[in-house]
Amino acid sequence: MSRLAYLGPPGTYAEEAALRYDPEAQLIPFPGISAVADAIDAGTADEGVVPIENVLEGSVTETLDILIHNSQLSVRNEIVLPIEHLLLVRPGAAATGIKVVFSHPQALAQCRGFIGRCFPKVALEAALSTAAAVEEMMGREDAAAIGNRRAAELYGAEVLAQAIQDRSTNLTRFVVLAREDHPPSGDDKTSLAFAFAVEDRPGLLVSALEEFSSRGINLSKIESRPSKERLGVYIFLADLDGHRTEQPLAESLERVREKCSFFRVLGSYPRYRETQ
Repeated sequence: MSRLAYLGPPGTYAEEAALRYDPEAQLIPFPGISAVADAIDAGTADEGVVPIENVLEGSVTETLDILIHNSQLSVRNEIVLPIEHLLLVRPGAAATGIKVVFSHPQALAQCRGFIGRCFPKVALEAALSTAAAVEEMMGREDAAAIGNRRAAELYGAEVLAQAIQDRSTNLTRFVVLAREDHPPSGDDKTSLAFAFAVEDRPGLLVSALEEFSSRGINLSKIESRPSKERLGVYIFLADLDGHRTEQPLAESLERVREKCSFFRVLGSYPRYRETQ
């Protein structure tokens, strides 16, 4: 049985994604994204499920930074999960008594409009996860939490409002981290991180991207993160169609590697499809 770590405790969206990915696995919750990566590095878990991108709030920077700077793990798979946020309270609590709302910072941001309309004067408190927020909320009479239906069931919370996210089409992309990425499946993506020397010059990024476009390789995403070395130096992250071991992508990656001061393939893995 596979040991599958996830951003816990039980009742998080990451747990829901982990159950979708491998319902037969032994699920092991960890209190943070870094702890999930550490567990795989240490051999405590075989794989781990963490969020990497939300359609409303963009990338989860902690996950990106772990992949770039702090781990030799690879992306082995991806899961896209519809996210419905609920406003949860202790049984019998009224909306008029709410003075503080707990949740993970991403969830709070995804419900910014609802909070501003309905609870403009409440304090917002960040939690390590949405499930941890529900657990903390249950100990206070003047609190609410933003979480999912499973967390409500696990902790005995009452649903005060549902579908409170700012957009109904709220999706979060989770990635499965492992020591190795996935063999070719016939419908793959490759994630890449790269940077140029400090003494870069105009056209370097264009030159690198032309290695893909000239070979007909689709670039589905590109963004940048600070290098953490000095101001104005960035690491670019890209998602590309194809598997790193197959042509023409393999040749393109080698040509880009030659242009870069930092280059790392974060993983090749099956593209998520809604029918999965």
